[in-house]
Amino acid sequence: MLPGLADPTLDSQRIFRSVLEALARPGRIVDVPAAMRPPAPLHPATAAVCLTLLDFDTPLWLDDAAARPEVVEWLKFHCSMPLVTEPETAHLALVADGERMPALGVFDAGTAEHPERSATVIVQVRALIGGTGRSLRGPGIADQVHLDVTGVPGPFWTWASDNHALFPRGVDLIMSAGQVIAALPRATRVED
Repeated sequence: MLPGLADPTLDSQRIFRSVLEALARPGRIVDVPAAMRPPAPLHPATAAVCLTLLDFDTPLWLDDAAARPEVVEWLKFHCSMPLVTEPETAHLALVADGERMPALGVFDAGTAEHPERSATVIVQVRALIGGTGRSLRGPGIADQVHLDVTGVPGPFWTWASDNHALFPRGVDLIMSAGQVIAALPRATRVED
């Protein structure tokens, strides 16, 4: 079994602060402070976020790339979370192959009465590039920021726009590339 976080309490606090910074400042690329070797195909940032956000109360859905026995065994050992087979029943979804990710509409967007019960979707991508790409506006962004994401399907940005249109419902998206993450919360508006 590959080790998880070196110091589960302190490391998870540092990682959680990174996740909060990414969600509070959409489009900003944030370093995830975790030195680890997770099972393939997980990126270090992906694995660190999972070990921080998952617990026995958080149903997890895995795409085919992440549903490898060694990944499932590692996550269950470190997090004790239940696995679900349908994406709409997950509180957290992990997409290890961003190029083959399903549309964001398949995940739980919450209800009008309880939008906070929507899913968080973690998607591994090839690269996150700041200062170029799509324009993002909304809470946590002074005017606008630009973010380019490589390693996602062609309709990705349309899905992100459709997700924002559901606000206050919708999923929160965390993208990871190696040691860094960036977030697109449901309140973030995507422009060309």
